[in-house]
Amino acid sequence: METHTFFFDLLVILLSARLLAELAVWLKAPAVIGELAAGVILGPSLLGWLEPGAAIRMMAEIGIILLLFEVGLDTDVRRLVRAGQQSFIVAIAGFVMPFALGFGMAYLVFDLSLLVALFIGGTLTATSIGITLRVLSDLRRRQAREGQIVLGAAVIDDVLGVILLALLYEFSTGGGISLVNASKVLLFVTVFFILAPLAARLVSLLIKRYDSVSEIPGMIPTTIVALVLFFAWLAHVIGAPELLGGFAAGLALSRRFFLPFGIALKTDAEFAKRIEVQMHPIIRLFTPIFFVMVGLSLNLQAVDWSSPFIWSFSLLFLLIAVLGKFAGALLIRESWTMRTAIGLAMVPRGEVGLIFAELGRVSGIFNNEVYAGMIIVIAFTTLLSPVVMKGFYGRYGRHLVSQDLE
Repeated sequence: METHTFFFDLLVILLSARLLAELAVWLKAPAVIGELAAGVILGPSLLGWLEPGAAIRMMAEIGIILLLFEVGLDTDVRRLVRAGQQSFIVAIAGFVMPFALGFGMAYLVFDLSLLVALFIGGTLTATSIGITLRVLSDLRRRQAREGQIVLGAAVIDDVLGVILLALLYEFSTGGGISLVNASKVLLFVTVFFILAPLAARLVSLLIKRYDSVSEIPGMIPTTIVALVLFFAWLAHVIGAPELLGGFAAGLALSRRFFLPFGIALKTDAEFAKRIEVQMHPIIRLFTPIFFVMVGLSLNLQAVDWSSPFIWSFSLLFLLIAVLGKFAGALLIRESWTMRTAIGLAMVPRGEVGLIFAELGRVSGIFNNEVYAGMIIVIAFTTLLSPVVMKGFYGRYGRHLVSQDLE
């Protein structure tokens, strides 16, 4: 790609992503829908103006790693302790049911290969903690009883989802499904999550020390980005996806992180907040490139819309995506209004689902029709869930408030 072409493509991607994200938020939809729409409009699905080269794709890879870093940074494991057993039930059932139903339908009903079925099941397990947080905050229910249960469950889903992603990545690149490959990845992931916080803690102490004496601005974002990229490289070296490194780095630097077996790692909340504030603009610069890239990679014109497959596939897996997340909420001992609110909050797939789908496409696991079907499912759960949640709280919110007072 010529230099001037790269500059123009990047300019178009950034501006279109921002404008359509603003439009989406104005329409009360998540910003990620606007960024995804920008890629669909600019790509082969509609206008066909952009066909990004290697440089843009590399920036999208950086965006996805930084996105997982932000997910890890926002993860508060103490929520699990506060929400307790109910969060665990909601998370495990909401993880297992969509995976089992999605895998079973793909493998038995649609006669897809074992690896494709596993990727479809994995994509349906995701829960977008970012979208859920935004909606609960808008409704002023983030600190409410159901809010704590949902956020605790979303934390567990994030951790389980990243581990599953590491396993599927190994299967897609390691020549197929095997117990040896799975055991290797689980061992590496366990060691990585134990050692990564210790390494990140030492590095953060050095960053904090030299940031106070450095006369050049930008010490924190420069060194943190370098740390995230190092973790991503290290994850690749040990045989896990680079995404795992970004997530582990964010988790290690989060304000409230607990090592396995209950050993508390004391962190400086003020310093962690400074990291979050200074990294936010960089993350917001790169992550829209990833979401636009997802839209650009989708060729809706190549999909045979007259085929019964795409409609039955999308509708069936949309139903599984919704009902699978409600399964966990129905198992806890709460009122029907509380369980319905929790189930609705767990439905959005958002950016986490897109990461699974994109890995399936890049690995050659998903063909264009399966990929399109997954994107449709993710888009509908991401778009409709916040709207339904706001309508539900508008009608039944007073019942939830009264339960808080009991």
